Amino acid sequence: MGGFAVRVDTFGIRWRLWSVFCLPVMKSILLLALVPLLLLNLCMAENPSPTPAKAPAPIPPIPPGAEVITLGAGCFWCTEAVFEQIPGVLSVTSGYMGGSVKNPTYEQICRGDTGHAEVAQLVYDPKVTTLEVILGKFWHTHDPTSLNRQGADEGTQYRSAIFFHTAAQRTIAEKSKADAGKEFERAIVTEITAATQFYPAENYHQDYYRLNKDRNPYCQRVIAPKLRKAGLKE
Repeated sequence: MGGFAVRVDTFGIRWRLWSVFCLPVMKSILLLALVPLLLLNLCMAENPSPTPAKAPAPIPPIPPGAEVITLGAGCFWCTEAVFEQIPGVLSVTSGYMGGSVKNPTYEQICRGDTGHAEVAQLVYDPKVTTLEVILGKFWHTHDPTSLNRQGADEGTQYRSAIFFHTAAQRTIAEKSKADAGKEFERAIVTEITAATQFYPAENYHQDYYRLNKDRNPYCQRVIAPKLRKAGLKE
């Protein structure tokens, strides 16, 4: 009985020593290990990663010999829907150009405080179509005499604009504008300026009309009539 009591007391002493000296140290080590994880979670909560739909779309590759022109003609859903149907146009990417803020979001663009225009960037094959043909369609699928407004869409983000990528494109654009001006009663207000940094819009804006024409009333009220007037597929 006496030996058993000694063993119990020894165990009790060891337990008390471990509780006093080792347990606090282990708690401190565990807390130090958890702090970085807690900070990481806080950062992720404040700066969540964009969902795939709201992430910027990739920029399509430019094949050898192809050319790029960037056009602003109001809502880029409309512009994209038009030029996707033009033979020789290899790709159309909705996005933002002409502003002062890096990596703008659609929400910022809608507030009109970044200076960007909603644009469609076209990659086209000059052996199949020409910039003159593209601009001919451009003038007649939006109102180039309306300053910072297309229909109910109002703001500098909806301005009419041609962003040229080469000096030759600038010359063609200026001549095309002068020729088109003879067809309108009011003066054309389309700006012709050098292309700057292009920011692709979020993924959910790409190919918008085709993917949403049966779901978003805007497509049927605004885009479909525009396509019909231009003789394009609705």
